[in-house]
Amino acid sequence: MNTVRLVLADDHALVRQGLRSLLELTPDLRVVGEASDGEEALRKVAELQPDVVLMDVRMPRMTGLEALRALRRTDAERRVVLLTTFDEDAVLIEALRLGVQGFLLKDVSLEELAEAIRRVASGQTLLPPGVAERVARGMAELPRDFPHADLPEGLTRREVEVLRLIARGLSNREIADALGTAEGTVKNQTSSILSKLGVRDRTRAVLRAMELGCL
Repeated sequence: MNTVRLVLADDHALVRQGLRSLLELTPDLRVVGEASDGEEALRKVAELQPDVVLMDVRMPRMTGLEALRALRRTDAERRVVLLTTFDEDAVLIEALRLGVQGFLLKDVSLEELAEAIRRVASGQTLLPPGVAERVARGMAELPRDFPHADLPEGLTRREVEVLRLIARGLSNREIADALGTAEGTVKNQTSSILSKLGVRDRTRAVLRAMELGCL
């Protein structure tokens, strides 16, 4: 069993202790360092080279978002999960643009927390359905300094339909049910969408389509 090494960053010691206590119950997850603000988190990441950084959005001296922005200047591939209450859409959108891999509520269960960390460590992006819908609304409301673009060449009408359902947070099975087709067909269409948009996962596909004015 591969062990996922973690750095926790939160300005509340009790929160860090609670998260560590939960994670210590899971044999394949190990907390190797803690930080109380963004600056300390950056130092810990550089020193310990964790697989995943679990970081609060709001911290003194340097927030989680500021730390993520600074981290991306030197470490574009580090897996980062933000701990948040999902109360600021603009923060979510900016974090996604900076390449965050996931969001978690602080009151998440142990099973959900552990599974989310494993998924992010394996290369997936974790964006809960409710957040996907809020990000979509937020993107529509933000001012844009680039012109409306046509659909990328080769994207079919059905692929656009699938992309819009992905943006609503639906799973492949739910999309298949909505469109009256097979789940395998939706998986193939999703792979085609990712390829045509030049992205690696569903979240980036939605964000790219929003930037292009496709949704």
